Amino acid sequence: MFFAPVINFLISRTHNLHVLCMSTGNADGMGSIRKEELYLASAILKIPSNQVKILDHPDLQDGFGKVWNWNSLASIIDEETRIHNIDVIITFDDHGISGHCNHKDVHQGVRKLLHDATGGHIEAWELVSPNIVRKYIGPVDIWLSTLFTRGQRNKQTHCLLNLDLHKSYAAMAQHSSQWVWFRKLFVAFSSCTYASTVRKIE
Repeated sequence: MFFAPVINFLISRTHNLHVLCMSTGNADGMGSIRKEELYLASAILKIPSNQVKILDHPDLQDGFGKVWNWNSLASIIDEETRIHNIDVIITFDDHGISGHCNHKDVHQGVRKLLHDATGGHIEAWELVSPNIVRKYIGPVDIWLSTLFTRGQRNKQTHCLLNLDLHKSYAAMAQHSSQWVWFRKLFVAFSSCTYASTVRKIE
């Protein structure tokens, strides 16, 4: 949901994308269903299933209050990037867009990998969390995000527009177990649907 603009933008420029999902989303006991839904959504976004990996690690179970070990995350991410010769990672920032603790832990795991000696083969970018006002002004935020990134002198921040809104809606609809009325409203009105700001992690 949050990464759809980035995925659509990069796919349109023929980049080869892999998805690494750190859990099945089993907080409500629906992990197997949500796993299949992610494969379906990825297919809509033109990412083949053999380039989508969904983990079910005992120490990385979904849920608020479930703390994920940053060292374990760094090790897993390092291994996957080496197996698939990946040189760029895009992940959450330290707020995790929605504030979910697991999103924040993934950010810290990536940051730990970057700062370890083993992380020299990759660079990483974070999806910048909009503030609460900008988060719900829909396409209006395209203008604000563009202004924000143009004001960054170091050129390490970019605004990526969603080039295929229909595809994003179709992909989110594949998550039928979560496609309830308030998430439909979120997808319609959230600025995260229309554009993503990414910033390089130093």
